[in-house]
Order: sequence, then C-alpha cells, then structure tokens
Amino acid sequence: MKYTFFFTLLFLVTFSVSSQTLISGVLVDEANMPVPFANVIFVNSSEGTTTDEEGNFYLRSENSYSSAEFSFVGYKPEVVSLKPGNNLNMKVIIKEEAESLSEVVIYQGKTSKKNNPALDILRKIWENKRENGVKKFDQYQYSKYEKLEFDLNTIDSSLIKSRIFNGMEFIFNDLDTNKVTGKTFLPVFINESSSKVYGDNPAGKTREILLGNKNSGFSNNQTLISSVQDVYREIDIYDNYLKFFDKNFVSPLASTGINNYNYVLADSAFIGDKWCYNIVYYPRRKNELTFKGDFWVNDTTFAIKSINLEMAESANVNWVKGVYIEQEFEALNDSIFVIKRDFFQADFSLRKKEDSRGVYGKRTVLYDNYEFNIKKPQSFYDTEVTKFQEEIYNRDDAFWEQNRLEPLSGNERGVYEMLDTLQTVKAFKRIYNISSVFATGYVEFNGWDYGPVYSTVGFNEVEGLRIRGGGRTYFGQNDPWRIEGYGAYGFTDKKFKYGISGKVLIDAKSRLILSGGNRRDIEQLGASLTNTTDVLGRSLASSSLINVGDNDKLSSINLAVVALEVEPFTNFTFRVAGSYRELKPASPTFSFDYYIDETRTETASEINQAEISTIISYSPGKETSGYGVERNLINGGDFPTLFLNYSVGLKDILNSDFEYEKIQFFYNQPLLVGGLGKANISVEAGKTFGDVPLGLLSVVPGNQTYFELYNTFSLLNFYEFVTDTYVAAHLEHNFNGRLFSRVPLLRDLNLREIIGIKGVWGEISEANKQLDASGIDLLAPSSDPYYEYSVGVGNIFKFIRIDAHFRGNYFENTDARKFGVTAAFGFHF
Repeated sequence: MKYTFFFTLLFLVTFSVSSQTLISGVLVDEANMPVPFANVIFVNSSEGTTTDEEGNFYLRSENSYSSAEFSFVGYKPEVVSLKPGNNLNMKVIIKEEAESLSEVVIYQGKTSKKNNPALDILRKIWENKRENGVKKFDQYQYSKYEKLEFDLNTIDSSLIKSRIFNGMEFIFNDLDTNKVTGKTFLPVFINESSSKVYGDNPAGKTREILLGNKNSGFSNNQTLISSVQDVYREIDIYDNYLKFFDKNFVSPLASTGINNYNYVLADSAFIGDKWCYNIVYYPRRKNELTFKGDFWVNDTTFAIKSINLEMAESANVNWVKGVYIEQEFEALNDSIFVIKRDFFQADFSLRKKEDSRGVYGKRTVLYDNYEFNIKKPQSFYDTEVTKFQEEIYNRDDAFWEQNRLEPLSGNERGVYEMLDTLQTVKAFKRIYNISSVFATGYVEFNGWDYGPVYSTVGFNEVEGLRIRGGGRTYFGQNDPWRIEGYGAYGFTDKKFKYGISGKVLIDAKSRLILSGGNRRDIEQLGASLTNTTDVLGRSLASSSLINVGDNDKLSSINLAVVALEVEPFTNFTFRVAGSYRELKPASPTFSFDYYIDETRTETASEINQAEISTIISYSPGKETSGYGVERNLINGGDFPTLFLNYSVGLKDILNSDFEYEKIQFFYNQPLLVGGLGKANISVEAGKTFGDVPLGLLSVVPGNQTYFELYNTFSLLNFYEFVTDTYVAAHLEHNFNGRLFSRVPLLRDLNLREIIGIKGVWGEISEANKQLDASGIDLLAPSSDPYYEYSVGVGNIFKFIRIDAHFRGNYFENTDARKFGVTAAFGFHF
C-alpha cells in the first residue's frame, strides 16, 4: 500500500496561493566570488536561511517584508530593499570590512581543528547535551501534532498538457512555490494526527496515544499512514548519527563531527531573550552522508536554540535529490530547552538534475503542553490497542480546530476537498488501479484480489513452462479471516498443482489465530536450513529459469497443516502446528530411496510423515499496521529476529514412517555501524535426533542460480552437503560508498562496496548414512567448516548489485565451483 500511494501521488493536486515575500539569487563578494554559508534574513523578523556552497539563496515567507539583510563574519552587513511579492534572480554584492580583515575566518576548504572558537563551543555542547530536553526528567508528557504532506514539484506546461491528465485538468488551477528550493509545486496529499506522548526515563518506557487522525482522500487507511510515517523517523540532533532512509548520517553535533565537518563561528545575537552563538558547518569531504547548514546555541546552557540541516549535494543516497531539516527549541525556564517544532523535507526524484521532476515529502511536528515528573503505573505503558478504533479516523472539525497546534494554509485545506472530487474521476480511478497492481502484485476486485501476478509464469526442469493463477479474499485491512490459494500447470509433466490456506483471528487481544491448508506442488527442498510449515511458502522450483549446472533434484510434495498461534506480548509469537507430508522425487534421475529392512535389501522411495512442531519467534522493534488476521509490516527487515523450532516426528500415525526429534535455532541481526555502513549477521544451528532418510535431513542450502539468495551458499550445488547436525553463520557488510568516496573518479559513480563471508559446520551420523539408498554421496562439512567469501559492488545504475564469490575449501567435491558471480536487483535509498 505504501508504494501504491507513491505511484499515484504524481496525479493528485490542490490549489490556492496566499500573499508572500519571495527572494532568490546569489551572494558574491567584490571579486564576484560566491560567498557560501552566509546569513540571509528578512529585516525585523526571525525568518532566515543561509547561502549554499555556491552562494545561492532562496527564502520565502507568507508575510510581507520590504528588505532583507545579508551578513557574514568579516563583511559589512548588506541590506537590500525588496519589491512586493517575488524578487527572483537577485545578485547581491557584500563588501569586506577593512578593519576586520585580520579576523576573517576561512570558510572555504578545511577549517582548522585547533584554535577554532567554534570547536570550543561544540565541546561544550557535548558536555551538556544530556542535561537538555525531556531526558533530564524522570517522567514527561506532552501534546504532539504531526502533519505529513506530499507535493508534486517542478510543474511546467508539458506536464499540465500531458494526456495522462485528461479529465483531471482542474487540479492545475493554482500552483505554489517551495520555501526551500524555490520550485513550483502542487500539494497532493496531507495527513494530520494528534496524540499525547508519555515517557518514563528510568523505566525506559514510552507510550503514544493517538487521539485523532485525518487523511486526505484515504480516510482510515492505517497501512498507508504508518508507511508514510516510517519514511520520516523522529531524530535527536544530539545523537552522533541521524538515521533515515535506512542510512546513518553524521550529525553536525556528533562527538566525532570534527572529522566530518568544518565549523565556523559566524555570529552572535539575542534569540528571544537568550544570547546565542551562530555556527556554520559544512562537509570536509564529498560523497559522505553529511549535511551543511548552521545552528544557534545558547551561551550558558549550550543547548541548541535552532538548527537547520541540508543534505550535501554529493551524499550517496538514491532517489533523493535533497533533504532539509529545521528544528526549533524553546526555553521552559532559564535552563530547560525542549523541542518546539521539527520540520523535515525530502525531494524525491528519479534523477538528481536541477530541473528534474519529483515529489516533495514534508513532515511537520509541533510539541506543546509539557509536564514533568507525573508518574504513571507500569501497566499504563504496557497497555496495547488491539482493535481498530474507527472514531479516531473520523474526528469532526471542532476536534481539529482545538488540537491543531498551527492552522492549515489555504493550499493544505484545499487538499481534502480536491481529493474527494478527484476520486470520482474515472481517469484517476484507472491510474490508481494500475498503480496498485504494480505495487502490491494483486488485481483488486470487490472482496477478493487476483495474484500475485508476478508468479503467473515460471520454469523448471521438471514442469517446463509453468503457469499459475491465484487469489485471496480481501474486504479490508482489518479482515478477521482470510482465504488464499492458487492453481498451477506444467506443460512438460502435464500435471495440475494447487495450494489453499485459510486463517481466522479468534481473539484480537492475544492474537489467537487458527490456520490450516493443503499444498500439492513441485518444490526445491534444501532452499533453507530453517524450515517452517507455511503451506503457501516460497519455493525455488518455479523460478529457476537460469541455473548453474543441472538441477533435477526437485521433489513432489503433498503437505497438509493445521496450526494455532498466539502473541502473548508484542512481537513474541508461540505457534503449535500439526502437519502431514508425502514426499517423493519429481524427476526420474533423483531419488529419496531408503532401506526399510536390517539386511539393506528392500527400499522405499516415498516418505509419509506426520509431525508436531512448536515454534517461538521474537522480533523486537518490528512495527506493523492493522488489527486483522494479517498485519502489514511497516519497517522492513530493520529489526532483529529470533526463531526456535522444536518438532517431533510421529511414527505409525496416518501411516507415518519415522520417529525423530528436531530442534532448530535462527538469529538475524541487522546493524548500522556508525558512519561505516550497514552490516547483517545471521546464525543458524540445528540437530535431528533419530534415524531419518535424505528427505528429512538438513540440506545445506546451495544456490545454482545466478541470483543472490538470502542465507544460501552461492558456490554450493543443491545437496552437496547434507547434515543432521549443523551450525551456520553469515556476515555481510555494505559500506554504502564510504571507501569509494575517497577515490577520485569512482566517487562520482556513487557505487557501494560490499564484503561478505559465510560458513557452515555439520555432520551426519553413520546410522543415517546406512539408512540412505538414494545413490547420492552424503557429505557433511565435518572435518573443517565449509566457507566462502565475497566482494561486491552495489548501486550500479542505482538498482544492480554484482557479487564475486570465492570458495574457501572442499575443492575436491564433485563439480565443486571455485568461483561464481551473482546479481541482485532492487531499489534502495
């Protein structure tokens, strides 16, 4: 749903322009050289900005002003008269002060790390940062108002006249101008929320109670709202790293900031009744995740009064042409500064050219009504909302008049009315439906969806060309039950396959869910070490069009499952399942054969197995939306995952063949490593107690495709290693261009360097080897752990990743591959 919105965003709009003062241009010195990071302010106001690295400036206000002042240390302030309305393409010349020339601070190039008064002030900020804000109190509470807005930017006549807008021309009645970039834009979406936030610092607890939410054109779509909010995380400027777009940006207030930024003490003045210093900062190097801008800091508490951050133009971030952040703080008394206003703007675009069209995403958060040291019981923070509260998403105008901490502009008010009208236009409905298919993979009908459309066509060596059609029930995001299924046909084996499953939410508070289903299909066993009993789970069998070597080791499976799961506390799930499976080879050149007598003369080729499994999974930090039987994941895979499975094979029940016990553990941890990029670590371990044939053993997952597959071994063939006891580990680190940014020529390509290493140790008992009659040489990496390592380059053309893999040992194995290349495709910030 998140991507559905972004796809259709380009076709929404609203209107109204209010009176304003607008200036833009370039600031230069008497030698016609640009003056970067100078102060620009409307006279007799607190509205201002700074020039960029090239001396360019842009400043807009809803108020009328007759003059603007330009200033910087070592120069005479220059006051320029303004005409009413727009003052564009100005060229302002600022003159040096002769008597101050010896004190001018060098602001181009690298500033000194010694004898720099700006760094002395910065060190005072570090010393006092934990004494500022709500962290100074045991308990706190405040009111919070949040406004999210999206705008289509760089509007020109070619866009307005585009055929795609036939029937929707009314949306272009009026345009507005962005106060940061100076570009024309159309506000197209707005979401407002009002909440009350509570916190207990000693207990490490917080709770946010949503009081109201208003969403233009999409009423109560919690998935859309939550997805949009996830793009704009709240940031604490005192932290060393500011995380958004899945990356760590170095804060200009970081204790390591002097290694990443140049700092200049530019000014000092009263801000309100507080004497403050103004410090300008800018990156020491290109292509790093840094900002440029300035901040004002109080001279006694060394608390930040205001700060603005603009993402450096050369920062290695895709699809984002610019980021601009403003934060304002207020003094509750002489020594306590708390955040009052937080503004975030991102300029999303497919290209970074100045004239490229894109979408502005803006988030404004206002804070008020601070109260401290009002203690709440522990149960207050543990209370969870377990059902959809429709009234929160349908508050009347009186509620919003009372709870908005700033009024809407004319443009913003128009969004609500415009979208109500737009959704009645057939052309818009058609665009939205097409976008929805691309985003979700499903074609929406009344009460059910067809899909996923991406699985319609497949290929493998057993079925040949495979076609598949499926669907699911869908009445809304809070459905208490869901049924989904598919049918498939292979043109080579001429067999029909199917899968069907259903689930129902029995109790919303504990999230007690009953599920069940049946699947008859072709599957690639050994695609992962950690197994689940997901009836409609992903299989490599239907997507192996391009393989390394032969792959005829496919299986026919008939799997039936009934399961009951419960979530006793947030993101902790306990699941009990009963399953029955029939396994047999899908190809005449592959075998599951095993001996069924002590003399090892009789064999069986099929496995019938009943099993009871208990699964515990825990994902702290996972965020979801919705209250139905299925919830939508909001924050991707940006959280740790723990998984523990204990299963028991039941012999003689429903003609089941084997008795065994199996335990499996899996742990995955993504990790942002300061400014060094992002790592991902996973560990798996498992053991099977009892004698079982090949079809029930733990196959070390190989990868015979040219595509990168999660937690597989890229240079192992399918069934190259088979175990009943194993420990595996995978480590990968993406430097996000940290190293390439220091290499001339390479830095301009914005490539990202990736390294990885993975290994597995395992063994297989002599009893299991003796049981096997498949003809496959059952090898386990028991003498030494098998390992391979890789180096890769990502962000090629912004969506391609290429990895080169090298085998570390076991070169003597049959058909062992010493080297291989895989590719991955994806859109990442």
